[in-house]
This record gives sequence, structure tokens and C-alpha cells, in this order.
Amino acid sequence: MVESSGSVSVDVERISFGGKEHLIQTRHGSVSVAVYGDQEKTALITYPDVALNHVSCFQGLFFCPEAASLLLHNFCIYHISPPGHELGAAPISSNIPVSSVDDLADQVADVLDFFGLNSVMCLGVTAGAYILTVFAIKYRKRVLGLLLVSPLCRAPSWTEWLYNKVMSNLLYYYGMCGLVKECLLQRYFSKEVRGSGQVPESDIVQACRRLLDERQSSNVWRFLQSINWRSDITEAFKKVQCRTLIFVGENSPFHSEAIHLTSKLDRRYCAFVEVKACGSVVTEEQPHAMLIPMEYFFTWYGLFRPCQFNGSPRSPLSPLCISPELLSPESMGLKLKPIKTRVSLHC
Repeated sequence: MVESSGSVSVDVERISFGGKEHLIQTRHGSVSVAVYGDQEKTALITYPDVALNHVSCFQGLFFCPEAASLLLHNFCIYHISPPGHELGAAPISSNIPVSSVDDLADQVADVLDFFGLNSVMCLGVTAGAYILTVFAIKYRKRVLGLLLVSPLCRAPSWTEWLYNKVMSNLLYYYGMCGLVKECLLQRYFSKEVRGSGQVPESDIVQACRRLLDERQSSNVWRFLQSINWRSDITEAFKKVQCRTLIFVGENSPFHSEAIHLTSKLDRRYCAFVEVKACGSVVTEEQPHAMLIPMEYFFTWYGLFRPCQFNGSPRSPLSPLCISPELLSPESMGLKLKPIKTRVSLHC
């Protein structure tokens, strides 16, 4: 079924993992969007890191029952995949120029236009966090709030640029080979879950490795090229005063990026959460560590999590638990340890 709306059109391809998947033709090429939930609710847009899509980047978070309860109770989820990163994607034609990060941000705006969304909440991981931050800078009135996981904000360092260039060359000449997958897994996960010596890989790493086999190497190459050409957006982002919640894994290669971004933002609007013993993709490696900070964050918007899991007595959004001190950004600007932070919160 094909529909059109202004400058964008959509081909509804299939029902996938419980959601409806759309292929939307934007000003800068086609993009896949998987929609989950009631479209009458507030929209939450997600965008994954390089070589990932919503299955490999966000299923850990949405398979966490309490986090899923919080998110699906309050939002309709729109998972945007980078061009050619959706399940079953074909190679993008080499005749189509590589998109700039501005083009990718414009694609997000076209997705909103197609679905008739005025303003949205945004959740992005690393490269995806950068794209959504650029979107917030260009379309600030359309962003209610930002949840950024191990975000990028500066131009690549020489080390990162060279690392990405080597990975790009490997992708171009050898495809999704073993060395590329190892580079990507180091980008995503901490050493603890990647395994070493007598310690085997964790299930999430094994699952991600299998999903990487399904990516079209040429499409990953294109997205990596776009991100490797990015510029410093720190100063521009300082003018965007939507509320921002930043997560970063303690062992993320982009830890310093998150620290830098946090240091430049107005603390009235920004909160920072460092997750111990975790890599970049907190949504997969330590999704439980995101629950309590997200609950605090969403309370500013009048949102809450229904108490349906054994009453969830530790939920800070229970009416008996709320206090102005707990809900201040300053109280959230802490280095939080996963899971253990929830033990200390009682009603």
C-alpha cells in the first residue's frame, strides 16, 4: 500500500516484531520507520548507532518490562533506522550521494511531517544521538526533550577519524568481515561483556554479532562516512533549551564526549548519568540503569509509569514518593551505578 503526503511517501511493507514498518521516501532518500503503540500518544523518536537498527540497539531496553511499561504507557514509539539499516535492506545505489548529517536530520523532520507529528521526545545512541541533536538544533520547536546515550558532539579526533577511516576501507573492500565486526563490538560494548580469555561473550554480544552479519556493508559504509564528516555542534546546542538527559557508559570510547557536552550545557536543563561497568550502548548492556533516571526525567512532563509489576513499590513516580528535591536536575546529575541505585529508593 502506497500513500503520499507532500514531499514524502510511504510504502507499508510488513508487520515486524509487533510493530508496523514503513518505508518513507524523504527529500534525501528513503528511510525505514517501525511504529509501536498508540499513535494518539506523544511520539518518542529513536535513532541507533552505526550498523545498528531498532532491533539491535533498543530491544534490550524495550524487553526490560519496567522500562517498556514506562515508555509504552506514555508514548508511541517511532524507531527510525539509518538509511539501509533496516531488516532486509537492499544496498543503496552507488549513484546516490552519501548523505550529510544535516540531510539525515532533515529526514527525521520529513518523518514527523508524514505522520503529522508537531513535537516529539527523542532517544538516540552515539551516532544516532548526534543526528537527533542536529535535528534539535535545526528544528528546536519540534523537540520536547532529548535522551542521549553516549552522545557525540565534537568533530572526530584524529584518532577516531583514522579508526573510522580504516573501518570504512575494510567495509568498502572486504564487506562486513570479522575485523570490522570486532571494531564495532568494541565501539558498542565494554570488555566485561565482550569476553576475553576464559570468559565467553555474553548473549547480547553474540546476538549483536549475528545481526551485524545481516547489514549491507555498503550501507554501513555510507552512514559511517556521514558521521566521520561531522562538525562540532557544542556551541549551537547550547542555544537549545529543551530538557536533556545524558547517559554514558563508564567504559565507552566516547565517555569524554559526553562529559564535554554536559559541561557546556545549562544545568537547569541537563542531567548526567554515568553507568558503571558499561560500554556505549547502555540500552542493550545495562537497560535497567536507565529506568529510574528516565522516570525522574519524564515527571517534568507529567508522565508516569503504571504500577502493574507487583505494585512496583520502589517506583519514584508513585504519588507517595515524589518530592521537589528528588525531581530537580541537580539531584539527577550524579554518577549512578546500575541496579543499585534502585535499591536505595524506597517509598
